[in-house]
Amino acid sequence: MTLSPLDDYPIHQAPEVMRHVTTSDRNFYDRYYFNVHPCSDEMMMIIGIGQYPNLGVMDAFAVVRRGPVHKVVRASRELGADRMDTTVGPFRVEVLEGLKRLRVVLDENGPNENGPNGNGPDTSEHNLSEHGLSFDLVWEGAIPATLEPPHYLRWQERVVFDSRRLAQTGRWTGTITIDGETIEVTPDHWWGSRDRSWGIRPVGEPEPPGIQVKNAGTFYWLYTPMQFEDHSILCIVQEDENGRRILEEATRVWPDREPEFLGRPEYLPVYAEGTRDVVTATLRFAPPGGEPFEIRATPILPVHLMVGTGYGLEPDWKHGMYQGPDLKVQGVTYDIRKPDDAARMWGIVDAVGRYEYLNGAQPTAVTTGYGLYEYWALGPHPSFPE
Repeated sequence: MTLSPLDDYPIHQAPEVMRHVTTSDRNFYDRYYFNVHPCSDEMMMIIGIGQYPNLGVMDAFAVVRRGPVHKVVRASRELGADRMDTTVGPFRVEVLEGLKRLRVVLDENGPNENGPNGNGPDTSEHNLSEHGLSFDLVWEGAIPATLEPPHYLRWQERVVFDSRRLAQTGRWTGTITIDGETIEVTPDHWWGSRDRSWGIRPVGEPEPPGIQVKNAGTFYWLYTPMQFEDHSILCIVQEDENGRRILEEATRVWPDREPEFLGRPEYLPVYAEGTRDVVTATLRFAPPGGEPFEIRATPILPVHLMVGTGYGLEPDWKHGMYQGPDLKVQGVTYDIRKPDDAARMWGIVDAVGRYEYLNGAQPTAVTTGYGLYEYWALGPHPSFPE
């Protein structure tokens, strides 16, 4: 029952110290997610920093897609008692103004020479300079942080998802250095979205599957925080193998007025022939009492989020997986021009998306926006007849 500085704030929600959560479920997590792009197909970077209190682990990653290169830096350490410490070796996130401004850093100088908690040697596998990626970025929200609907899913008796998330679009300022080249990041065209999520979802080392072996698994998913000059639209669609909605959201959010509910979103993707890779999609919205409208979504730069970052493909590096008592830092790089590397690019896709109002109510003169286009179509679904 170790205390931490957080225990000195009047924020307790349970008769526990703040380092412990109210559930004993091993899969409890608490995570930051950010994406960064210049509103084009030039580049996209995704950053994640997560804590796993019941596994005693904290980890972080950054993945950048630039041209054919998919570059990842990742780090892991023991969580320790102080959950206010958001550093993982060279990574850190600083809350400058809650729900508005944050700073995210991947330090070019590498891990702290005194180890992850200032009490031991640095035993990372590589010097960070070998990895060819660093950044110092400040995020500023363009809209208020918005709480999404609860995400709850039970498979074969087991609660697999039980989480909450806030979402926000915004702009970036700072620098990114890739293989010695420093890129100036300015808020005029460096946009992105972020989320903060917490709760239960699969993390850590694989568990014995038990009855889950009966579950073929379907993950039919769309997540599109799209940003225009003076507003954003937050859209989510998740369906099961029968096409039944598990989760949905459609809200137009303004910087200075009440958000607008857009009804039940319709998602009509067009796939590349013989694949489940989205070429373009139509999103239809019908605001209650308002005029229906459509938006065309086009993914212009795909990033395979699950490759190298811990989201699930590598057996030796998963979110929440214990990597030993010492800080561990790794870098991995793939070149999709190489057939073996291209074959690894599988799973959920986080793409830079271009969004265009097609018809119906257009609340602004600028009808093209950019944002995250995240999708996956895994397993059986009515849109994929056998």
